[in-house]
Amino acid sequence: MKILVVGLGVIGATYGYLFEKAGHQVEHYIRDSSSRTKLAVLDVDLLDGRKSKTGLHVQDLYHVQKQSQRAYDFIFVSLPEGKIREAIDYLQENQISGKILLACGIWQDRHSLDELMKGRDYILGYPVAGGRISDKQLTACVFDHFMLEEKGKARISNYTDLEKLFSSCQIQLEKPYDMLEWIWLHMAINAGVISTIAAHADLKNPSQAAENMISSTQSLSQAVRAIRETAKIVKSRGVNLKYYRNELLPYRLPVWLSAPLMKRMFAKNILSRTIITLHNNLPDLFFVCQCLYDLGKKKQVAAPTFYKTYKEALQKVSGNKIEF
Repeated sequence: MKILVVGLGVIGATYGYLFEKAGHQVEHYIRDSSSRTKLAVLDVDLLDGRKSKTGLHVQDLYHVQKQSQRAYDFIFVSLPEGKIREAIDYLQENQISGKILLACGIWQDRHSLDELMKGRDYILGYPVAGGRISDKQLTACVFDHFMLEEKGKARISNYTDLEKLFSSCQIQLEKPYDMLEWIWLHMAINAGVISTIAAHADLKNPSQAAENMISSTQSLSQAVRAIRETAKIVKSRGVNLKYYRNELLPYRLPVWLSAPLMKRMFAKNILSRTIITLHNNLPDLFFVCQCLYDLGKKKQVAAPTFYKTYKEALQKVSGNKIEF
């Protein structure tokens, strides 16, 4: 299949690499103004969880092919929400066709999202991967599954081809009740974790901050309380949380039980531990928290733990003059 990846961020590069290794033709659209526009090769350091629960360590090269065509089977978009409009405008203006797989943290409602996509055929997904790119080095972690909108709610005609694409990469598809609501809930869980980390750690070293939190029962207890509150904020949007019991189960147990269980899980599950410590893009992380904070205040949701930790994190950013 022909795949266009918009950008050369961590998620786009990671899945672009996997698609290419599975035999697909992968190209990247990279803005001329991007610092990565001249990158031709990435050194790949991947913890690959597709065949092993502990992950297999893979070192390889990924040759980045630039966009050369106007017609693709799929266009893979994984960008910060603020940059999605720019990407869609580029596709429209240059008449580049292809069904869009939108694999982003989306905080908009469906109506606003449809307007943003300008009538393009698209489907929602969410990557189960993470990492960072430094100079020419891609350091990433990928799990054996990918979250995808179910066929009955999808707005693309070649859904089966998309299933085949991921199957060819040995990636299973998990399909929640509602993909957009699942993304909101996932962002809520992340906000609870991120705010807790940021409130009690040195933000100039996010990876160590994350490591410290997942090793501390006390910090994890606070994160569980914050997640319970951010889940209520998502509920205030009209989301029926009963459809997402599996996602919320670890945080519904008594705190004295859930926190030690989470600590043990992170100690044993190297994939989960790695993915949470690799993500260090502060603007993206704080955007997630801001979305939950603003909505919670607007809806007058009681979330004292989350509000407190987020405010402390913002003060720390300001005090340390950390730039976004």
